[in-house]
Amino acid sequence: MCGNNMSAPLPAIVPAARKATAAVIFLHGLGDTGHGWSEALAGIKSPHVKYICPHAPVMPVSLNMNMAMPSWFDIIGLSPDAKEDEAGIKQAAENVKALIDQEVKNGIPSNRIILGGFSQGGALSLYTALTTHQKLAGVVALSCWLPLHASFPQGPISGVNKEIAVLQCHGDSDPLVPLTFGSLTVGKLQSMINPANITFRTYSGMMHSSCIEEMMDVKQFIDKQLPPVD
Repeated sequence: MCGNNMSAPLPAIVPAARKATAAVIFLHGLGDTGHGWSEALAGIKSPHVKYICPHAPVMPVSLNMNMAMPSWFDIIGLSPDAKEDEAGIKQAAENVKALIDQEVKNGIPSNRIILGGFSQGGALSLYTALTTHQKLAGVVALSCWLPLHASFPQGPISGVNKEIAVLQCHGDSDPLVPLTFGSLTVGKLQSMINPANITFRTYSGMMHSSCIEEMMDVKQFIDKQLPPVD
């Protein structure tokens, strides 16, 4: 495992057109790489924002008969009560927190960073935002769920992100991560953070993918949470 993390290729980056005063860290889904999402984000970029799309390490995935593929953590099953890779999820969240720390060192404060992701990457971005001590500008959670949801306390979380803005999006025809997962997740989030800061959007006919309408909603959210400062 250690070897994988060390040898994971450098993230795909869409640099800011001028001095970067904000950043979006976006995590791809299972079996993918950061390249596709860096292209999608390049299509909605704002000049002062840097977009960072890391690549997950390659590891065997139980759900796919132990075939090795890019994955942030192991996925054992897709039902709401399936066993979860707790150690892997927590380690992956630490790796994302290290990415955030790196951007802070680069001069972008954490409250000018949005964490986002699609599917498994969206799940990891939600879990990381709810467990980190770094104050973030927001979370973009596309076609995903909240991992280890039973490990969170009932009721509001304390911590720096209890008022965080969340954009959660889901296709109503998703065969892989059904819309019910998205609805259960938004219900759980509303009990943990300020419900007024959560936006849940669904897209008619969209499967386990993205669409132009969704990307426009993502752009609007990013522009609202990360306005230019200079």
